[in-house]
Amino acid sequence: MKNTLFLLLLLFAVKSVLPMDLKLEVNLKGEWRFEIGDNPAYANPNYNDAEWEVINVPSQWENEGFPGYDGYAWYRFSFTTPPSLNGHNLYLNLGRIDDVDQTYLNGHFIGGEGEFPPDYRTAYNIKRIYPIPADKIIIGGRNLLAVRVYDSQIGGGIIEGNIGIYSRLDIIRMDIDLSGKWPFSPGDDVQWADADYDDSNWKQVNVPAYWRYIGYPELDGFAWYRTSVTIPKTLAAEKLILMLGKVNDIDQVYFNGTVIGRTGDFPGSSKGDFLISRRDEERAYFIPPYLIKAGKKNIIAVRVYDLGGPGGIYEGYIGLTTRNEYLKYSQRRK
Repeated sequence: MKNTLFLLLLLFAVKSVLPMDLKLEVNLKGEWRFEIGDNPAYANPNYNDAEWEVINVPSQWENEGFPGYDGYAWYRFSFTTPPSLNGHNLYLNLGRIDDVDQTYLNGHFIGGEGEFPPDYRTAYNIKRIYPIPADKIIIGGRNLLAVRVYDSQIGGGIIEGNIGIYSRLDIIRMDIDLSGKWPFSPGDDVQWADADYDDSNWKQVNVPAYWRYIGYPELDGFAWYRTSVTIPKTLAAEKLILMLGKVNDIDQVYFNGTVIGRTGDFPGSSKGDFLISRRDEERAYFIPPYLIKAGKKNIIAVRVYDLGGPGGIYEGYIGLTTRNEYLKYSQRRK
């Protein structure tokens, strides 16, 4: 049954999770306080847990002296953050939790996956990465993390992962967010690059997402995406970058009918190396200012070739940002 649930959760996760470039700042692996049962008072940072058991995290609690136990339990852990983290975008990585969790930092709920009984729903195979609100963490001081867990069967608890506090390096401001529904068509026709082409009969699909999970499970080879964007005159005066996330495997991008970039080589190219996937490379393309129609509709068309397996514009930032913002983003990631 867990295998079936995993497949369902995977389909949801593929469509909804953005990639993140994270740097470990505070390692939270090690000995945590642990108590079976359920009491909302355990989330209180002032609660006295001195009599609780101590177990290793990450690990199944069955391997830490609680064999055969299914049901509720709580974890607590105290840690200090260095002053150098002031102003950083911080995330808590709790790895995988079997099955359901609610997570509290200094008494404040910051995240959870799955559903507790009576409407139980497992989330055992979803990696827990929760953003930490800046006003809920004490920088340069002591913090108390409390995690409520419910396990329905087999192994339970905070079972695996690189547990810790992380800073995010890949934040970039999108002046225009283009994620969402794009017209999409399998096949390949050079006319689809034209700004005046009528794509009103194309199917609308989510971007970013593998096209395997949005209605095209058997599609390999060529397909096209199109969308339109109106760029205000004030923004059009800036030098702009089109962010297209990651594409599996090869792409060519048109802005108002003109090629502005390509990553990889298509079948039949003179270079002959089209079998090389470029799926792990983030796409960013400079838009020549003379191509932009300020205050009017502009057309973006993306030609994609998939070598096999999941294909398409599958994750990452999708939208327009300024060159200055992109340079700051690039420097943070070095």
